[in-house]
Parts: sequence; structure tokens; C-alpha cells
Amino acid sequence: MSILETKDVTKRFGGLTAVDSVDFSVNEGELRALIGPNGAGKTTFLAMLSGRLKPTEGEIFFRGEDITNQPPYVISQKGIATTFQITNIFQGLTVYENIWVAANSRKKKLNPFVHFSRLKDVAERTEEILELVRIKDKANEIAANLSHGDQRLLEIAIALATDPQLLLLDEPVAGLSPKETGEMSKVIKDLSKEHTIILVEHDMDVVMNLAETITVFDSGKVIAEGTPKEISEHKEVIRAYLGER
Repeated sequence: MSILETKDVTKRFGGLTAVDSVDFSVNEGELRALIGPNGAGKTTFLAMLSGRLKPTEGEIFFRGEDITNQPPYVISQKGIATTFQITNIFQGLTVYENIWVAANSRKKKLNPFVHFSRLKDVAERTEEILELVRIKDKANEIAANLSHGDQRLLEIAIALATDPQLLLLDEPVAGLSPKETGEMSKVIKDLSKEHTIILVEHDMDVVMNLAETITVFDSGKVIAEGTPKEISEHKEVIRAYLGER
């Protein structure tokens, strides 16, 4: 069953067409990768899915509901969470506090007169996410003091705390060391057992090891879609992006 679908989605910036009439569909429970050369339209496409950019043309549906022109906070509340190329966390808070704030934001009724220590459900969810993302040992550290890799894991933890059904991950291993990349890949693989994930990534080893299906962008258009094996052998993809081996 499709959890997200786009129809003829297009984004123009003046005379530049960044995304050109893209039809796209992701099934519930799928881990989908988007790849392509720089400037192919991947991040712009992801920004439209999250509501940070509005399409010039076309429609976006989440669980059958048209979310095309909804603002980011509404799309987040509906169950789509995003992590970004540039890490977006509360630098002055601890790891625990970052996740706690996100988890508390999903309570239907917020009472400013209730002490945080009484919100047992929020605390339990925060502890659960610390375990899931493998940063429990960093819970009391100030976020600004974390390594780059741990900051990226924290950003995913914050996204998870909003209880998403769909995770949009924009280059999660960019700038990570080989060890950090391996740790991030394991976390994403584990999360894919419970969440639908759309992953934009340039690290082809990560993509080929994680993705069930790969969608290839070039010059704003989808030029290919298939399994990792099919994509690695696709002549147009090799020409546009992967290169001859």
C-alpha cells in the first residue's frame, strides 16, 4: 500500500526547473533511496515532501490525503519527519533534553503548570529513543559537545520523538568517518523495520546496502527506478551518475 505519492510535481525557480513533472510512489514499510548528481533535484524534491517548499505544479498525497500546500508543522503533525543536510539540533541542551522536548511536543494537551518530572510517558519515550539510536551513554552531554556523527544520530532521535510514520533523511552520512557511517547505517537499518524511510544519499555503498528500491534523479527528472542490482547495471544511470567501472 502506498504511503506517499506525487503526481506531476514540478518546482521552478525563475527560469530554472529544479524538479520536472515527477510521479513518485513509496509503499508503507519501504526503505527507498534517492540518488543522482549534484543539482539533480533530490533535496528540492524532499523539501516539497516536507512542506519547506511548495510545488509550482503537481500534487503530493500522504496516506491518500492531499498535503501539497500544507506548512511544515502540519505535515510533521500528520506523521512525516525530516532530517537535514545541515544538522538541526538544540545546541545548548543536553541530548536527553533535545529528545524530551520533541517527544513532549506530541502530547495532545500541554499543561505548563505540570513539572516535567511528572510526565512519565514522555520520559519513557525519551529513554526508548536513546536506546534505539544508540546514544544512551551520551544522554547528559550538551549537544554542542557531541561529535559530528553523534549530532547526526541525535537529529534522527529528535525526528523519531515526533512519532513519524515516514522518515525523510537528507544525506545522513555526509561528513561522517567510516566508523560513524557504519554506525549510522546500522541505526537506519534498524529503524526501517518499523518506519517507512526515504533516504537521499551520495554514499553508494550505504545506498546499495540499505535500499530496497532506488530512484535516480537527473536534471530534475526521474530517469530510472529499480533494485540496487538493476540500478547498478542501468546504462543511463551509469552514464549520468555512477560512471563506468
